[in-house]
Amino acid sequence: MELLIFAVILLLATLLTKLGIRLGIPGMVFFLALGMFLGSEGLNIIYFDDPLMAQQIAIFALIIILFEGGFNTKRNILNIAMWPALSLATVGVIITAVTLGLTAYFVLGLTLEFSLLLGAIIASTDAAAIFSILRDKNLEPRAAATVEIESASNDPMAIILTVSLIDYIQGVFGGAFFFSISLLWQIGAGAVVGLALGKAGPMLLNRLKLETGSFYYVIILSFIAGSHGTADVINANGFIAVFLCGVVIGNSEFVFKQGVSYFLEGISVFIQVLLFVMLGLLVFPSQVMHFWQEGLIIAALLILIARPVAVFLSTLCFRYCLKDNLFLSWAGLKGAVPIVLATYPFEAGLENADYIFNTVFFVVLISALLQGTTIDFVADKLNLLRPRKKRVPHTMELISWEKSKVELLEYDVKEDSHLAGKALNELDLPKYCLVTAIVRGEDMIPPRGVTVIEPNDTLFVLVRYEDKDTALEILENPEVENEEQDREEQAEKDQEQEAN
Repeated sequence: MELLIFAVILLLATLLTKLGIRLGIPGMVFFLALGMFLGSEGLNIIYFDDPLMAQQIAIFALIIILFEGGFNTKRNILNIAMWPALSLATVGVIITAVTLGLTAYFVLGLTLEFSLLLGAIIASTDAAAIFSILRDKNLEPRAAATVEIESASNDPMAIILTVSLIDYIQGVFGGAFFFSISLLWQIGAGAVVGLALGKAGPMLLNRLKLETGSFYYVIILSFIAGSHGTADVINANGFIAVFLCGVVIGNSEFVFKQGVSYFLEGISVFIQVLLFVMLGLLVFPSQVMHFWQEGLIIAALLILIARPVAVFLSTLCFRYCLKDNLFLSWAGLKGAVPIVLATYPFEAGLENADYIFNTVFFVVLISALLQGTTIDFVADKLNLLRPRKKRVPHTMELISWEKSKVELLEYDVKEDSHLAGKALNELDLPKYCLVTAIVRGEDMIPPRGVTVIEPNDTLFVLVRYEDKDTALEILENPEVENEEQDREEQAEKDQEQEAN
């Protein structure tokens, strides 16, 4: 019976995702609703009321999601947004927590310690929500990268603030000096662990001669768990370690990389479904609705005051324009992490733990429904949304069992491209560069030298790593000449003349 319920949940989640895409509603909203519908106050099919178990399961899910997000973060994107994102992930979280805490203190009349704790729990943006919502969006690179990197790296500050405030409420806080040292150690040591294991991963993968590709997935999972586990052993932050490990491995070349990439994408989506359904099961809707007024007020304070203040102050030194800051302010989505942090007061035995959990859950729902469903609209109005890349009905993969010296590129021919109307044998591509297939409409065409390229074709190009930049320049710019190939052809002609 349990397996049948599990199968139905996965099927419903898939169908709801398709519905969500059509309606512009984030999938996490449907997954949370599905969990509440199946829970004790819905159909009563699954009863789940264990915040501590949910906390452990959520941490496991988040490390998978963070690694996959890091794996798909390209180095050039990281370079243009790393420092402002880290500013938002540290200074921004503190400003958000303090601003929200103080405004909640004056507006709702809560105690100052309780208000600041609530602010700390809700302060961080959520990687699971951000990655799932932005995955299919074609946003301006700097803005998108800033939001993604921030969401992947701001959990340490939120966790430390939450734990420190709980300790302060319980009278066991170690002081500002201990807080500062702990923060520096968690971030610094976590980064070292992630970078070290990220470097070791591709080296190991390239040296191993495994009999089947499935074991490469096992190795990747061992690095995911190992990066978080190693950081945890030395009291560093495992989330930063996992994310940076994913970034380094994802930007390295190693055996079976394409297969690993598809595996990570699949398991990440699967984990997100289970994570949000589980968090939905944990919630009792009747209890949440008792706090809807407080939830609406806190959500308004967070979205309209605390987050914008944090964004504008944290990016002062990075020359972000007004539209970038407005987008960053609106894209501060909440998700699994605030809900998980809201279980910490239960673990600590605080008196108002129910108030915190239910209020935070309501705020997360408001954030997902309001910000998640309008992020396209806001980005478009701010001119940050680019046309989506066309969906190609066919694809090709290069899966190599040894370290490869070539790469398979996917290149879209635009309407006004200089390639349109040319035969393949007219292209001055590098000598060791080959167009292996052309996708035209719904068809995949085996190319020949006389095959003429048409607008909106998609070319699959097999090219050596050292020739990649030259090939792309030639495909993009009709004025670029392949000087290296000209020299090689001239050298061959000279050799033939000498031989004659």
